[in-house]
Amino acid sequence: MDRLRFGTAGIPYDTPNRNTINGIKYVRKLGLESMELEFVRSVNISEDAAPEIKKTAKANDVVLTCHAPYFINLNAIEKPKIYASMHRILNSAKIANLCGGYSVTFHAGFYLKMDPKKVFENIRKRIKEISKKLIDEGNNIWIRPEVTGKFSQFGTIEEILKLSQEIENVMPCVDFAHQHAKTGKYNTYEEFSEILESIEKSLGKEGLNNMHIHVSGIEYTEKGERRHLILDDSDMNYKDLMKAFKDYKIKGVVTCESPVIDEDSLLMQRTYNKIYK
Repeated sequence: MDRLRFGTAGIPYDTPNRNTINGIKYVRKLGLESMELEFVRSVNISEDAAPEIKKTAKANDVVLTCHAPYFINLNAIEKPKIYASMHRILNSAKIANLCGGYSVTFHAGFYLKMDPKKVFENIRKRIKEISKKLIDEGNNIWIRPEVTGKFSQFGTIEEILKLSQEIENVMPCVDFAHQHAKTGKYNTYEEFSEILESIEKSLGKEGLNNMHIHVSGIEYTEKGERRHLILDDSDMNYKDLMKAFKDYKIKGVVTCESPVIDEDSLLMQRTYNKIYK
């Protein structure tokens, strides 16, 4: 990635004639540089529609990522659920790649009260199979298990970094709001720096030069994430987060998942650009 780009999780709400192609154009009109295709309930772009989306994104210099469906559990007990989960990730990666997408992210699974080490092995095995199948098909899109926000969900920063070390074409999707919600911490400049340093230690400079990030305000309880909030209506310390991004010279995509995706994307972009000017 050439620089750090800011954008929206989905089509901005004020997009005229709201669809994916017009969303990409509107993102560029706003001055943003990325957009996440939201496949959260289903993969809603066809193979036939993908080439025009790719062409539009390239013409507008907008980087596309995608979020695979929420109905994924690579640690499911029932084999049909595992196969369905793998299919959803593979299909998301296929369509995102046809759209010229940079990476596909997903929530990898649930612990189901099992030993976390066993859960890690189960999920690693299945992501490895997904990676191999995509590479065999000539699809080199980045596969991004996400840092999750609930204690019932697999996806600590340590687990995601370990998967990224061990499997080809796998890198983290670091959701800083989820990390904050799960721990009640990781909301200071020093703590943000600690995360970035752990990425560099685990994955080298490539880790910092190839990031897929989610940020929003977040409401949380003792169980972790409850719901996303507007940045300025939350305790999310996005100003220090932007400073850490700048100081560590990271590159990649920052996707805003707040209830006002375009406004808060622009807020983070402006904050980031003002630092050390």
